[in-house]
Amino acid sequence: MELDSGSPKKSHPETGLDTMLRVLSTHLFLNHRLHPGLLEEASRAGAQAIEIFAARQHFDYTSREHVAELAEWFRSNPVEPFSMHAPLFPDREMGRAGAPGVNVLHPEKSRRIDSMDEIKRALESAERIPFKNMVVHLGERDDGWSPRSIEYAQTALEHLGAFARPLGVRLLVENLLSEVTTPDHLMLILELGHLDSVGICLDLGHAHITVGVAEAIATLDKHIVSVHVHDNHGLKDEHLWPGDGTINWPTTATALKSLATPPATVLEISQNLNEAPNTLPNKIAASFAKLG
Repeated sequence: MELDSGSPKKSHPETGLDTMLRVLSTHLFLNHRLHPGLLEEASRAGAQAIEIFAARQHFDYTSREHVAELAEWFRSNPVEPFSMHAPLFPDREMGRAGAPGVNVLHPEKSRRIDSMDEIKRALESAERIPFKNMVVHLGERDDGWSPRSIEYAQTALEHLGAFARPLGVRLLVENLLSEVTTPDHLMLILELGHLDSVGICLDLGHAHITVGVAEAIATLDKHIVSVHVHDNHGLKDEHLWPGDGTINWPTTATALKSLATPPATVLEISQNLNEAPNTLPNKIAASFAKLG
């Protein structure tokens, strides 16, 4: 259901609160197998919810044992599984050994089908881990904007949406660094395809490099369900802690809080910053505080 921009402010649909849900993406731990100890660490740092990053070497969504292990932790703890990030590669090495990327816009039909099948494998874990949102990438960085890319994007979202709906999962498309996924183009894809049930995951770092954070928020507006929070210097996708780059966080926080429905704030920090483990709780808490 869409919200009229003139409607009174509504609470977050998952929490009922008039504040933004604090979500930690397990992207921070991508170099490690995801286990309950890491989820405990997120909880102690103030995360109210988790976004699981579906990469097989980190979270093996094809393993019944791994899915059951995390499902049991969520059943026993108040931290909720808010979302899952769709896989970007089908292997355990993030494509470094030559595996093709998950690309639902690929010119070859077989590659598009394989990519959708991989995302559906990750979606199936919602039968045990009750996450409510799946963040999906539409293509890769070099994919161009064309009538064909619009068609492929809409077909993928319709197909994946039909698979996700009985599982209680909503699709969220993310603005990337490609022509296809600019805020304007994402809105056009959703509007032309009448994809009213698909939401937006606004990636602040990607917006900062491309159209600018303020313009992205203004364009995507009431469609924003969650926000990937990380920083950079406006040139490359660094996934730094908020405040370590050049995003204006006070202005960004004000713009997000002005939205009719508060989006979830998903802290998505690089796994390669080599942070000392004892510093993580304070850094995570300070990052959430920047957005209030």
